[in-house]
Amino acid sequence: MSQTCSQANPHDEAHRQMEQAVLEKRMDGIRQKILVMSGKGGVGKSTVAVRLAVGLAEAGWSVGLLDVDIHGPSVPQLIGLQGREVITDHQAMQPVKVHDRLKVMSIGFLVSSPRDAVIWRGPMKYNIIRQFLKDVDWGSLDYLVVDSPPGTGDEPLAVAQLVGKPAMALLVTTPQELAVNDVRRSVSFCRAVDLPVLGIVENMSGYACPSCGHHVDIFKTGGGEALAAEMEVGFLGKVPLDSNIVAQGDAGHPLTDRPEPRASEQGFRQIVETVLERTRAGRVVLNVLNG
Repeated sequence: MSQTCSQANPHDEAHRQMEQAVLEKRMDGIRQKILVMSGKGGVGKSTVAVRLAVGLAEAGWSVGLLDVDIHGPSVPQLIGLQGREVITDHQAMQPVKVHDRLKVMSIGFLVSSPRDAVIWRGPMKYNIIRQFLKDVDWGSLDYLVVDSPPGTGDEPLAVAQLVGKPAMALLVTTPQELAVNDVRRSVSFCRAVDLPVLGIVENMSGYACPSCGHHVDIFKTGGGEALAAEMEVGFLGKVPLDSNIVAQGDAGHPLTDRPEPRASEQGFRQIVETVLERTRAGRVVLNVLNG
């Protein structure tokens, strides 16, 4: 191979460096990134991501919600934004505004039909995640909540590597041993890529009767909390199964002003409060560093 062919094209390298600078500038405007992850699908990861983003915004913080779950982008459905079009302004994508403190971007906005399957190989998945992080104009945010793809493969790795610091992982599990085993691997994944674990949420933690509030442990108890203790990470709280949460997700209405919230809603509120407590110190440090 000739010397010319073996060397990288200087124009390509300059373009790569320019894109990297844009990506870093976008991420620098975000005080804290929370990557909502799970060891497997079907544990309610997207529901937790939406409820966390909504709760942080309701608490008065400016929040972005980014859905990069490429093969299952459910955030538009959960938050009632199906069919919304993405506006491109000055070569940047503008996130869809829910209200003044909450903005959303999802791969689901770019798919022509909810019936369409996304059939991409690894490099294309990496590129679309990178494009979302680089080209979406979030402006200044207190929090970016990222609904990450499940597992410990290429897509979660791309998210963890591209978002930059400060970033933390929030891991979602259900009480069953199969799910707990997968999240155990997710904790190891986070440590391998130097991504701090904010804590573990146990979703579908028993069943709360909508009439009387009686709690029934359908699965084993304490799976997520026991795992947090075993792996020496924080435990953020439990959310029981609740038909009301399912109905709100199907209707795209995650906001609630119920004066006496159900156990599931109380669980989400407690998780938001705990997240705020555990990230507040980091935000103070950032304020000092950024002047």
